[in-house]
Amino acid sequence: MGDEPLILGIETSCDETGVGIVRGHTLLADALASSVDEHARFGGVVPEVASRAHLEAIVPTMDRALREAGVTIADIDAIAVTAGPGLAGALLVGVAAAKGYAVAAEKPVYGVNHLAAHVAVDTLEHGPLPAPAIAMLVSGGHSSLLLVDDLARGVTPLGATIDDAAGEAFDKVARLLGLPFPGGPYIDREARAGDPASIGFPRGLTAARDLAAHRYDFSFSGLKTAVARWVEGRRRAGEPVPVADVAASFQEAVCDVLTGKALAACRAHGVDTLVIGGGVAANSRLRAMAEQRAQRYGIRVRVPRPGLCTDNGAMVAALGAHLVAAGVAPSRLDLPADSALPLTTVSV
Repeated sequence: MGDEPLILGIETSCDETGVGIVRGHTLLADALASSVDEHARFGGVVPEVASRAHLEAIVPTMDRALREAGVTIADIDAIAVTAGPGLAGALLVGVAAAKGYAVAAEKPVYGVNHLAAHVAVDTLEHGPLPAPAIAMLVSGGHSSLLLVDDLARGVTPLGATIDDAAGEAFDKVARLLGLPFPGGPYIDREARAGDPASIGFPRGLTAARDLAAHRYDFSFSGLKTAVARWVEGRRRAGEPVPVADVAASFQEAVCDVLTGKALAACRAHGVDTLVIGGGVAANSRLRAMAEQRAQRYGIRVRVPRPGLCTDNGAMVAALGAHLVAAGVAPSRLDLPADSALPLTTVSV
């Protein structure tokens, strides 16, 4: 292990300032500073607030990660940083910091794709990815299915969200139910006391005509609207809203669609490994349903522990380590921050 390069990763795509350090597939440090509490009163992430929070947190978080790993910046072999996608201002903070540290310490820098990093982080717990694998990324802004042959060289998109991503739907439904932001953990918590079969919410893009055009695509806007109408109907009738039952039924609909499409992709492509990443991958029902259904088909489900599902520097460092090991050339020092970086671009 000692001969493997030491990689530092910087993540600032949204509201988490993360710095991770890895050697190969071994995580040495994962320091995080979150500004989520500052956004909660607005019911969502405010880009300018996030950018300012990153500016304040980046140096202390870097110092904390180096102390935790017991190394100095001079010991680092390469620096990886999220170059996109994400909030433009937030990304700029991380990219500028990575360039500054790279120049000061004379280290190569790798600008990497945030979504590919959510796939790479699984290697820190479960080892190298088998080839090929299917990856399902579910987060606040993205719900995607990918065919992964060689993560260092690129991925093949199979499907994506065409409106609200799963994480967005969780946040919006939580707001309807009077639950705090971010909605995912609170919906998950409430759902444990509810009946997932109590309300028959729709499963978007699962009808035969939709599957013909959108076999692996996702749509949660209609589900969100259905929940809103159901809740409004109860309130108009002066009846109490059974929050736990609504949360459980909504969550069941989301997880049913996600797991159904992911496992269908695995079977269609002859793949026996499904990797689930992104913030929604921390959802307890999604993890349980995916594993239960996958067993029927002999498919292995790999999901990082919840702390590695949400945005963090460890995932960026993990992807950086993968790129270095694969012999991928570093980025130029004038690498840009690209808020719309496509999934097919793993490094810039």
